[in-house]
Amino acid sequence: MTRVLAQRAVLGVFALTAVLFVLSGFIAPALLSGPSLRTIGVLSSFVIIASFGQGIVILSGGLDLSIGSIITLGGVLLGAWVPQSNVGLWWAVPAILVIGFAFGAFNGFGVTVLRIPAFVMTLATGIIVQSAVLEYTKGAPQATAAPQLIADLIDSKWWGIPIIIYFVFVFIVIASLLENMSSFGRLVHAIGANPKAGVVAGLRSNCVTIGCYAISGFCAALCGIVLLGFVGAPILSMGDPYTMDSIAAVVVGGSSILGGIGTFPGTVGGALFLGVLSNDMTALGMKAAWRTLIQGAIIVLALIVFRSLQSERRRSRSGGAMSAVKQILLSAREPAE
Repeated sequence: MTRVLAQRAVLGVFALTAVLFVLSGFIAPALLSGPSLRTIGVLSSFVIIASFGQGIVILSGGLDLSIGSIITLGGVLLGAWVPQSNVGLWWAVPAILVIGFAFGAFNGFGVTVLRIPAFVMTLATGIIVQSAVLEYTKGAPQATAAPQLIADLIDSKWWGIPIIIYFVFVFIVIASLLENMSSFGRLVHAIGANPKAGVVAGLRSNCVTIGCYAISGFCAALCGIVLLGFVGAPILSMGDPYTMDSIAAVVVGGSSILGGIGTFPGTVGGALFLGVLSNDMTALGMKAAWRTLIQGAIIVLALIVFRSLQSERRRSRSGGAMSAVKQILLSAREPAE
């Protein structure tokens, strides 16, 4: 059942994205142009990176609300530690990724060992990180430009395509292999589908869950690093939209918010759908409040559709099982020849 639902979700979200993109031409023909496609690709790249971490946490049955704060932390630290000349970039990037990984592991420790609900634990960590960033910068980051090499990820092109898109393509391949082909990914699916069964079966559920949150922190820090190249200079609110965006991409991509069901390709499709939608709303001149409202409505609608698909599949399986039972009973009543 889960594999069928996941496949239908992936196909559905990519088909819906294609339809929305074609309909964008009615808003403005320029939305179907090459520059518009590149804009969608670049903006979706940040959501895709953040959404892998959020998606693997949701797949395990959790939720990470600290992603936005860790993204901001990554961008602020890189801007503070590395000048535009790239001096020190070789040690700053790994250090920031380790810090993000550590904050994610801290979230996982709180959720598994201290038994703090994921919503509360990750929200508290996000507040702690945001406060630490505010204190570190004294309310105003001093950096005025991103390191040149990071900026080139966004500005430079190869065959007319921004380098960041190639980078994210490699990221998607590696992330998909980790989620679907590794033993770790299979354990995440198993624990998310049935945590109690995972414990009974002897799965190291605490270690796997901590690993999921650590990966989420790592991805958030990576997103902050590459996002700095797009923003140009660190901003204290640069990561704020990505907590909601990452949840939206995962849910729209067909993952169950309760865990156990979902694929990263579906999440990629969800991120692209949100990118096209954001591009259209910008062309229409929508205010930020309306954009957030529409995004929230899409999350609710996606949850309703996914629940209905689950119920339909469950009813069909129940009906098939009942028919089989009836057939067995009828066969048992027939007199033996």
